[in-house]
Amino acid sequence: MNRIAVSISRGIARVADAALGPYQTAVIRIGFAATWLLFLLREFPHRQEMYGPDGPWKWDLAQRLVADNHAFTILMWSDSQVWFETVYALAVLSALLLLVGWRTRTMSVLFMVGVLSLQNRSIFMGDGGDNVIHLMAIYLVFTRCGQVWSLDARRARLAREARARGDLPRAGAQDRVGLALWAALGLLLAAATGVGRLSPGWLAIFWGLWAVQALWWAVGRLARTAEPRILLDVIANAVHNAALLVIMAEACLIYATAGWYKIQGSRWQDGTAVYYPLHLDYFSPWPALSDLLASHGTIVMLVTYGTVAVQVAFPFTLINRRVKNVLLAAMMTEHAVIAVVLGLPFFSLAMIAADAVFLPTSFLRRLGGWAARARGRLFPPGARKLPGQRAQGPRAPEPAEDPHVGFTA
Repeated sequence: MNRIAVSISRGIARVADAALGPYQTAVIRIGFAATWLLFLLREFPHRQEMYGPDGPWKWDLAQRLVADNHAFTILMWSDSQVWFETVYALAVLSALLLLVGWRTRTMSVLFMVGVLSLQNRSIFMGDGGDNVIHLMAIYLVFTRCGQVWSLDARRARLAREARARGDLPRAGAQDRVGLALWAALGLLLAAATGVGRLSPGWLAIFWGLWAVQALWWAVGRLARTAEPRILLDVIANAVHNAALLVIMAEACLIYATAGWYKIQGSRWQDGTAVYYPLHLDYFSPWPALSDLLASHGTIVMLVTYGTVAVQVAFPFTLINRRVKNVLLAAMMTEHAVIAVVLGLPFFSLAMIAADAVFLPTSFLRRLGGWAARARGRLFPPGARKLPGQRAQGPRAPEPAEDPHVGFTA
């Protein structure tokens, strides 16, 4: 019994003491924000036909569908051109700011609003990659995805250094930008509530998130002891770790269901399934390359069977790190090939971003080190050196002890 109690206590401590997977969640944040941002920018000339008033899915049809499935989209608040352009600009801006990690708590919520608003306006315009972005945008709200590789982490590090010098009396006391952002969003939320645009469920979610931001800042500024902040950290870590587990389970579920459905198909069973999309004009941006691959029956058969085997086996390989890493590299390579051969770049980027949750921390830290050295070559530290300050070489960022200093980090 003592061993069981010790094991349980250690498990609880591991879940609550820290936000696990800081590098993995940062990669997920960067990957999905970049995918959505690039998609919006590429489709900017066609935004009216996809999500706006010029699309085949007209306003009255969208209203009927939303009223039936109760999907969330602020695009249905008004049919004016100005409102559509505003929402589209919000989606682009929130994706960009989430990508660089500026106020990740707030930007993750606005990112979710942008994704759901556009996708739920015209649900027949998307593919499997859009579905993954749709789900991950919701999960990211509950993660502490700005611990590393973000402007939030940099701001937290500078705040700790300032407090060590005695420049800041208390964490978050001088975060005027966060306070202004929180107040502005509160006014917008109050206005939406006043005109009755939000359903009771979404009202509770948004007001709850808004109140949590206020509580976090108030505890950091007004609490006389460390216990209240420690309690909030424990709760935030537990929520983050639960969301990270859901993201991992979602990725496994995607591959498992895709693999088992493929097994039931006759074309996958006889090894010819990959042959047919290579001959579809819609999936042939490089006809010569598609014809070259389709002309080799052995390659088609190996890719067909290999795809099924990898997708079915991947969830079971998580118990063996080395096998998991091999299959992970194989799946990412497969998605990169799909992006080029079949002309599905955003689907592939979304799936690669989802796969990144399983990347080893050691590899991600090395990746951060390479990026830091590349940045050091492009922007030598000596060029930014202040008088009397010694230049320091670039180094890989470490997880911040308090990645969310301020009101809405």
